[in-house]
Formats: sequence, C-alpha cells, structure tokens
Amino acid sequence: MSAARDTWSKQSAISNPVLRWALYLGVLVYVVWVLGTLPIDWARVSDGLGRAARIFNGAFPPNFDRSELMIDGLLESLKIAILATTGGVILSIPIAFMAARNVAPTPIFYFGRGLIIVARSFHPVIVAIIFVKAVGFGPFAGVLTLIVYSIGFVAKMLAERIEEIDFGQVEAMRAAGAPYFSTLFYAIFPQIMPRQIGLTIYQLDSNLRASAVVGIVGAGGIGSTLANAFGRYDYDFALAITMVIVGVILISEGVSGQIRKRI
Repeated sequence: MSAARDTWSKQSAISNPVLRWALYLGVLVYVVWVLGTLPIDWARVSDGLGRAARIFNGAFPPNFDRSELMIDGLLESLKIAILATTGGVILSIPIAFMAARNVAPTPIFYFGRGLIIVARSFHPVIVAIIFVKAVGFGPFAGVLTLIVYSIGFVAKMLAERIEEIDFGQVEAMRAAGAPYFSTLFYAIFPQIMPRQIGLTIYQLDSNLRASAVVGIVGAGGIGSTLANAFGRYDYDFALAITMVIVGVILISEGVSGQIRKRI
C-alpha cells in the first residue's frame, strides 16, 4: 500500500473567502475614491511634462567645470555628518539607558521614551527648517538637525538592545555590592558594545545621506550647492552634483557594509 503524499498549500491570511474578497473590494473602492477626490490639475501635469523634458535636455551632458565648488560642498557634508554622528551618539547613550525599562525607574523610563518619541516625530527637513530659522543658514543648523535625527534612531535601537541583555550578570554584580556605574561598565556595556558600534557606523552613513537633503533648505553641505544650482537654472551642474552625491553614497554604503560584517 502506497503512503499518501502530503501536499502543502499556501494559507491565506484571512481564511473566510467572503471576508477576504470583501476586504479586497473595500481596498479597491477606497483607492478609486482617493484617486477621484485628489485635486490633480491634469493640465498642469501635462505642462509639467514639457518642463521636465526641458530640464533633462539642459542637464545633459553634466558639467564638472566647477568641481572645486562640489568638493567644498561634499567636504562640508562630511563634516556635518561626522559631527552630528558624534554628538548624536554621545547623547543617545544616556537617553537609551533612561528609556530601557529594565535599568531605569518608571518616571525616568517614560521621560527617556518621550525624548525618543519627540526626536522621531519629525522629518529631518522639518527639523532643519526650524534650526535654520533659529540659528541661521549654514552647517551649524545641519549639525543640530542630524543630532536630533541620530537620537531618534540610535537611542531607540540601543534602548531595545539594553532591554534584551542577559540580566543575570547585572544581578550578580548587584549581589556582590557593586555600585551603579560599575554595574553599567562591567555588566551592561560589554553586552551592548557590538550593537553600539554597528549603530554608530550605520548612523554615520545615514547622516551623510541626510546631510544632502537638509542642505536643500539651507542647512549647509552639498545639498545647499545643489539647491543653488537649481535656483540658477544650471541643470547640467545640478546633474553633476547629483551624480557625485550618488557616487559618494554608494561608496559609503559599501564601506559601512564591510565594516558591519566584520563586527
């Protein structure tokens, strides 16, 4: 007698077919309704296609004649990214400990979580506009913006790593009468250090990308150079800057990826 062969079939997330198709129909109706109620000026869209064609025609071939200006902007972006990453990581470590439920008292925990939520609530461009209004145009506004951006990511991820540590080492040191800071340095820091190094490298890479974005609103870096090129209708120079930005990000991504693999 031959044994029956079991066959595997993919299970649907919603087993009831009526409910499943009702959900599909509801999503379709919602999408059609949204598209029908969006205030789209199709005449303007049609005109915009012609303007886009003129922009692309003016962008080719890219103009690298003002390479010194690009290099200055790129170096400024690199300075912004390094300073912001350093400041953001330094501030993120105590905030992460405040936001870790297993090492912080409840009031401190909620305060730390509140700081992280505030830092994560706004897009870097919005934060950059606020700092540009507060401290003026230039790289200092970009550094402050990316410090807030770094805190929102690094502190959150590090706090979650602290909550995942082997707490037996902490309890052993506390039972031995070790003071609070000795417990931090000898029982907690060794467990979170690999994650901290990886987060720092990733955030430096992320800040380098973000520095090009916040510069468009006046926060320094190569983004400001790009915005000025568009403002002067130098589309060929703007394309050259864009190509340089993409190249630098690709190199940065490759280098940071190799470093993270070796951690």
